[in-house]
Amino acid sequence: MKRELDGLITQMHSAGVSYTEAVRQFKRRYILEVLARHKGNQCKAAEELGMHRNTLSRTLTELDMSTTQIRNGLRRPPMSERPRTLAAVTNIAKIR
Repeated sequence: MKRELDGLITQMHSAGVSYTEAVRQFKRRYILEVLARHKGNQCKAAEELGMHRNTLSRTLTELDMSTTQIRNGLRRPPMSERPRTLAAVTNIAKIR
């Protein structure tokens, strides 16, 4: 993992990404991962991150992250947008 992180840092530095932007992107990605693990639950995510829920909420605002979008992104798409599996197509054919 250290090698991967070192490579990423080298790429970001070579591309001219500022320190402030690099830290911002790291925070966004890390917090998003923890929130996804807890299905958007800020209380559980904040506990895992070692911060108070209010601090997490404030950080999300500073990073322009919406918990509503995070929660919606974790929901299953409506039936009309889900890809059909072979089993579902077979069952539909049997019904008709």
